[in-house]
Amino acid sequence: MKGHSGCQKRFKLTATGKLKHKATGRRHNFSAKSHRRKRALRKDRIVKKSDFFRLSLLTVHL
Repeated sequence: MKGHSGCQKRFKLTATGKLKHKATGRRHNFSAKSHRRKRALRKDRIVKKSDFFRLSLLTVHL
């Protein structure tokens, strides 16, 4: 079964089987965001449990 190529580029599978992705909100309007908020946005995020099943079907061949 093929996975979705867009999802394969955006999500990575961790060693424990969770999906990891980059934080949103890192493209523009940095002057309106605090240093603390911008620093927090650098970190990767784990996909929520409610979205995991739907996304794991699209990212079959990670």
